[in-house]
Amino acid sequence: RRTNQDRVAYCYSREALLMILADGMGGHLHGEVAAQIAVQFVTQSFQREAKPSLPDVVLFLSRVLSSAHHAILDYAFDKNLPDAPRTTVVACIVQDSQAYWAHAGDSRLYLFRRGGVAAQTRDHSRVQMMMDQGLLDAEGAAKHPGRNRIYSCLGGSHSPQIEFSKRTPLHKGDVIAMCSDGVWGPIQTDVLSRGLAGPNLMQAVPQVMDIAEEKAGATCDNLSLIAMHWDEDFAEDAAETVSTQTMALGSFTTQMEG
Repeated sequence: RRTNQDRVAYCYSREALLMILADGMGGHLHGEVAAQIAVQFVTQSFQREAKPSLPDVVLFLSRVLSSAHHAILDYAFDKNLPDAPRTTVVACIVQDSQAYWAHAGDSRLYLFRRGGVAAQTRDHSRVQMMMDQGLLDAEGAAKHPGRNRIYSCLGGSHSPQIEFSKRTPLHKGDVIAMCSDGVWGPIQTDVLSRGLAGPNLMQAVPQVMDIAEEKAGATCDNLSLIAMHWDEDFAEDAAETVSTQTMALGSFTTQMEG
């Protein structure tokens, strides 16, 4: 693609972690701007409010995603755009050994546990609705001409239908993975699960993205994938382990791509 309309970021305090991914909708003007606004708005809100944890995670996700939608509308108004740019979004908060997530659109979150899928977001798409109604199977959905049609997103003329997960306790060895359709579209879920099952996600994530890119071929979409391995042991010799126990109460670490 000429431009990368995906945006991904993570931010953690001593007691809470935010991961967020947005995929600007290419059929509308300035999709990459909508994705940037969404990721930046939510990340900055997390930095203001996680001191060092969030008092109400579900309320936080509801409020910031709705506010990010209105921030995109404000941008369109300020720039006199004929239509507000649009983006999918999926955001996850991990706090007190529990995960909470919310999404709009077809960017996905998977919770992998012991080699299987313990939880997965449901796409807000036309083909997903047809599959739910028994009108389409998985093979037909992959080839359907309307597979990229989304009915919920941030931005645009309609308020988003944001879907929230239940509070999900994390078990040792769990992997949370969030990705845009450029990753999950070309490969099956079991390929993604096996690819992220190894001990080192820092190596596994780019390898999985390489597989998706190769499978998609010349028409490959932008690819974004962020994943976290949950390990309650905090083993000193674990590769690429992050411990927040020594962080100051008001400090943050943030990484934002794009």
